[in-house]
Amino acid sequence: MTEENKAAATTENQGPTMSLQKIYLKDVSFEAPNAPHIFNEQGQPEIKLNMSQKVNKLDDTTYEVALTATVTCTVNEKTAYLAEVCQAGLFGMQNFEDQALHQTLGVYCPNVLFPYIRQQVSDLVLTGGFQPLMLQPVNFEQMYAQQMQKAQEQAASSTKQ
Repeated sequence: MTEENKAAATTENQGPTMSLQKIYLKDVSFEAPNAPHIFNEQGQPEIKLNMSQKVNKLDDTTYEVALTATVTCTVNEKTAYLAEVCQAGLFGMQNFEDQALHQTLGVYCPNVLFPYIRQQVSDLVLTGGFQPLMLQPVNFEQMYAQQMQKAQEQAASSTKQ
C-alpha cells in the first residue's frame, strides 16, 4: 500500500468528529421602553419568544453557529421589555456527510448554545427590574424538521412555475 492509499484509508475509517472550540456572546440588547410607568400596570404579562439561527462556514472544518432569541413581554398591549441575545459558538466538524453535517449544525449546535441564552435572558430580565423569566426548553429537532419541510415545499412550488 502506498502512503497515499494509507492516508486515504485512514481518512475513510475515521467517523465524523466534532469539537466545540469556543462559546461567546455575540450581541445583547435590553429595552424597557415604557419604564417606569409599566411597573404600575396591572394585568397578565404576555411573553413571545422568537428564535433564529445562522450558520457561517469559516473554513473547511470550522463553522460559527449563532443562535438568537428575542423575547418580548407586553402587559395590556404595552411593551414591558424586549430582550435579545445572540449566543454563538465555533464548532470544528470533520468527516461529516453533507446531510449529517447540516442536521448537526441545525439541531445539535443550537442545543449546546440554548442554556447560555436562557441564562442571559434571565439575567437581563431580572436586572431590568422585572419578574424572573426562565425560558422553556426548545425542540430544535422539530424546528429543523419544519424548516426542511418548508424548504422542500418552496423548492417544489418553484419548479412547478
